[in-house]
Amino acid sequence: MKRKKKNNKSSAKLGNLDKKITDILRKDAGKAYNYKQIASKLGVDDPSSRNQITKKLAQLAAKKEINQVDRGKFMIEKGANYYTGVLDMSSKGYGFVIVDEFEDDIMIPQQNLNSAFHGDEVEIYVYKHRRRKKSEGEITRIIKRKRTSFVGVLQLKKDFGFVVVDDPKMYTDFFVQKNKLGEAQDGDKVLVEFDDWPKKADSPFGVITRVLGTPGHHNTEIHSILAQYGLPADFPEEVEEFANKIDTSISDQEIKKRRDMRDVLTFTIDPKDAKDFDDALSFRKLDNGNIELGVHIADVSHYLQPDTILDQEAYDRATSVYLVDRVVPMLPEILSNGACSLRPNEEKYTFSAVFELDKNAKVKDQWFGRTVTYSDARFAYEEAQHIIETMENKIPEDISIREEGSYTVDNAIVEAVLELDRLAKKMRSVRMREGAISFDKVEVKFHLDEENEPIGVFFKTSKDANKLIEEFMLLANKKVAEFIGKQKPKKTFVYRCHDEPNEEKLASLQTVVGRFGHSLNLSDRKSVTSSLNSLLKNVQGKKEQNLVDTLAIRTMSKAYYGTENIGHYGLAFEYYTHFTSPIRRYPDVMVHRLLQQYLDGAASASEDVYDEKCHHSSEMENLAANAERDSIKYMQVKFMQDHQDEEFLGVISGVTDWGIFVEIEQNKCEGMIRLRDLSDDHYEFNEEHYAVIGRKTKKVYQLGDEVYVKVKNADLVKRHLDFTMLGLKEDFKG
Repeated sequence: MKRKKKNNKSSAKLGNLDKKITDILRKDAGKAYNYKQIASKLGVDDPSSRNQITKKLAQLAAKKEINQVDRGKFMIEKGANYYTGVLDMSSKGYGFVIVDEFEDDIMIPQQNLNSAFHGDEVEIYVYKHRRRKKSEGEITRIIKRKRTSFVGVLQLKKDFGFVVVDDPKMYTDFFVQKNKLGEAQDGDKVLVEFDDWPKKADSPFGVITRVLGTPGHHNTEIHSILAQYGLPADFPEEVEEFANKIDTSISDQEIKKRRDMRDVLTFTIDPKDAKDFDDALSFRKLDNGNIELGVHIADVSHYLQPDTILDQEAYDRATSVYLVDRVVPMLPEILSNGACSLRPNEEKYTFSAVFELDKNAKVKDQWFGRTVTYSDARFAYEEAQHIIETMENKIPEDISIREEGSYTVDNAIVEAVLELDRLAKKMRSVRMREGAISFDKVEVKFHLDEENEPIGVFFKTSKDANKLIEEFMLLANKKVAEFIGKQKPKKTFVYRCHDEPNEEKLASLQTVVGRFGHSLNLSDRKSVTSSLNSLLKNVQGKKEQNLVDTLAIRTMSKAYYGTENIGHYGLAFEYYTHFTSPIRRYPDVMVHRLLQQYLDGAASASEDVYDEKCHHSSEMENLAANAERDSIKYMQVKFMQDHQDEEFLGVISGVTDWGIFVEIEQNKCEGMIRLRDLSDDHYEFNEEHYAVIGRKTKKVYQLGDEVYVKVKNADLVKRHLDFTMLGLKEDFKG
């Protein structure tokens, strides 16, 4: 009996033997094994098992899945079926690796993840197709971890703890030994650092490095968002001290090195709650009837010197982060809101692009260089818009940002604003004709009380005053890029690049918008841009606007920073860079430095060095954008917590095999109705029609349908809204 039991155990160990053998050989690719060594690895030593292993080795060699390199010795060549890529985890516990050599992503089952996390750069082994639609693979090596710190909630046991990670793409929790818990208490939201994942352990081991606070509390959740993306909340003390010691005075000695434009009419137009003003416009009529327009940008690079702890901190951050209730600046306040901010009635060092424009907004001449300027006035967008709409110099109290309330604007500024608005509209018209795409996506904003509680939602839209500033910033960015990009021999520079849209996503968008009675012409590039602009214009103010705007943006390639210029598809510019916001973007600082070097006649900078800096800046921009989105989602959930008894009209914005996403029309909050919660029928997902269909009733909920919903659950910690379906708009009786 004992003998038989041992054989049964051996048989169990030899299940799926071909995979087990190839796994052993792959993990030691390039090393040869004989049948005895494989038997030992598998933990079997009886004659029957060794015989099965010998036969299987011969079969695998005959099928050329492994190589017999010597008599009785077998191996897998390193390189055969091995690829590298980035792991993209699903919330269901398995992942996909995007590999350049394959058209489709490679599916990685959870048991083959081998301790890799979402976003890691990995080496994988791809199994040969065996009547599968998708190729499957196994992660064999982690080349580079995307992140090692994770936000989660501590569940404390007697002598250890587990951190349950917030990120739905994290498939495991962290085991934390007693001596690595720090000051954390049970139920705290914490930051846990990956330490190790021993081979036989079910969970990775972690160390708690920071206690963020109590889950659900406002500051805890905002700091959690920053920590989740590895973004700082404060400046190190030594960086603040360094910044505070910088000489920020305006000296005669420095003015002599610059073009003095203090006597030219200059003003800023910014959001009413802005604290840092990094751009100003100057306006002067020339004797020949043309206009001299100055685009003046804060000269951050004057204060931010290379190879200092302040410069390193700015580079590491690479961007300011705009959350719903705060700004996490790239530069300390003494610079961002003080020395570099182009505040009214103050002299400032600036870096300028000065253009001579004719009456048709054509550039007749240009100049780039360091200047000193004096801002005569500051306006909010609403005030400038009032001037444009009324052509009057009286700013009423209800939109005034001045303490005295209503006030009168100097007639020279009114004339300048109106003329610049006229020129900007001509420039915009030319851009649109040349194939630029007009994304005027509605931005969701919140009215917050003193405790940062959301008391209302409003939508920020772009009007003439916004577009005036946008147009002249685009002009400066474009012309600076052209000025360097067209020089011979070629000089290393930082470009803002934007590739052509994804054809598959465009085709998918065409299908979706067809549901709303719209169409796209995808026959050629000009038709694509023209029909996209028509679509974006036609949906304005309609229930589907936010959905269509979002989907249209997703068809676009992601803009990035690079030293190899490919142009900017969305703007229809052959050359483009970022020059106009150095207070909040490090690439603009790099552009200022390079531009000044080349104006001074310096040789081309190292392409490799700047390529790496561009890549880092693009990565940090993406992290900041994700944090900004998460903070909006958090505030939307918080807002909806106080409206749980209300009925809302929404539009179905997404349909999946597990639920329906609905976006509420009046506040753009999006939540999900799980299919299992639709109690009137069993609903099945129909991918082709972006719909779910009741098995018995044949009732259909389809993308774009208007439905009434109610809040079922608002989870602040997971930043997730669950809705209850009340019914289609046309069926709803209230």
